[in-house]
Amino acid sequence: MKRIAINLLVALSFCSQLWGQQTPKPAVEAEETVYEYVPPNNGSGPLWCFGSTCIVRRGDDVFVSGQETLKEFQPLNNTRWRLFKRTDQGWQLVLADEKDRQREPCPLGVFDDGRLLLSTNPTLTATNAHGGPANPHVLQFSIADLKAPPVPLQPVWSKNPGFVEHSYRGLGVDGRNHELVVLNNHGYEEQYWAFLDRRGQWANCGVIHYPVRGCYENAALVNGACHVLAVGDIMEPVEAWLKWKFEKSGGRHWDYVFRRLFYVWTPAIATTQFSEPLELDNVDKTAGHLMNLDLWIDRDGAAHVLYQKISVHNPAMRDKFLPGVPITTSLEHCVVRGNKVVSRQTLAIGGEGAGGEIPGWARFHVTGDGRLFVFYYCSGRDAKGKALDENRLMEILPGGGHTEPVKVGLKNPFTSFMTATVRGGSQPSNILDVLGTCSGKPGTAICYARIRL
Repeated sequence: MKRIAINLLVALSFCSQLWGQQTPKPAVEAEETVYEYVPPNNGSGPLWCFGSTCIVRRGDDVFVSGQETLKEFQPLNNTRWRLFKRTDQGWQLVLADEKDRQREPCPLGVFDDGRLLLSTNPTLTATNAHGGPANPHVLQFSIADLKAPPVPLQPVWSKNPGFVEHSYRGLGVDGRNHELVVLNNHGYEEQYWAFLDRRGQWANCGVIHYPVRGCYENAALVNGACHVLAVGDIMEPVEAWLKWKFEKSGGRHWDYVFRRLFYVWTPAIATTQFSEPLELDNVDKTAGHLMNLDLWIDRDGAAHVLYQKISVHNPAMRDKFLPGVPITTSLEHCVVRGNKVVSRQTLAIGGEGAGGEIPGWARFHVTGDGRLFVFYYCSGRDAKGKALDENRLMEILPGGGHTEPVKVGLKNPFTSFMTATVRGGSQPSNILDVLGTCSGKPGTAICYARIRL
């Protein structure tokens, strides 16, 4: 009997593990348009700050920060922030900036005690100025009383090098511990950061130096440790390629490339500066393209990195300079522990020699019981030649591997999006909140979906 009992326990444990590995059937509970916008034509857009997020959830409350173009002003500083709340009557505009202008959209965060945090970067220039000085800071609102004046949280930087409207700023929030980190770029060499502790004190600050300009950073702040993921964003560095692009584009000088992926961290941001950058991937040799998508810190403190990798970004350039190199697009997942990459896996891949299913934009999502999922867009064609336009969900399994993806039954799939992420202070949840642009909708529509896992 004892042996039977032991075998039964083993069998139950095995079944439990299998059950835990099953991807749930995602149920779409809402698909809505939050707002529509007029393109500002200043180099930004509502999802331009994609390294952070513009949607947060606290309990049953969901908020979105939106970008509005001010038609009476010329670029660059011709937008203002707006704050929307989801209600039983739909999305309602609850606040808008009544006095300031800026270039970029405003990342959003939340503390679990009901404080709402909005990263803002208002210009300090005259109305007829093209660009110039700006004042990056955070506005703190109370969810209980949104009409009350916000509390300005002015970062204490190591110095003010002359911040301008091109901030490439990031926001990382530890919702449970009521702490945050802000990041702001200056020029092409320096990324400044400042840390606000749970006492409301700006406890530490510094500068991150990447080998090349690091932008669109994902920042994850968890129990005093901070992790940052950034992508290189520089002009084409290869002279022959730059000359060819210039000729093919009819004299266009604007040609920034994203080919190097960097990670930095500090185990104790209140007292310790960030590590030297660790280069996670590099596609310089094949003129490829990398895009940092998300960052999540597990219970053991390891950093999970999600990014997109395109082997060669320009097919015509491949034919000219890199004949024979297949063009593929993949979703990549790697784990970093102690500033070392300890594992890598390709989650999905498509392209020449790799099938017709092309993975696109993606985000992590963490459920209440600590399971890690990837929500992503897929285009191209399936094995039967049918055109694909859908969102999919897969689970990252503990110890490596992943489940087969399942289709999420959205009427209008998201092609580019943000989520209510733990990096913004939203708590792990079985509800996936998505904000972004959708196929089948106007390109100027910013849409929302609630998906139950």
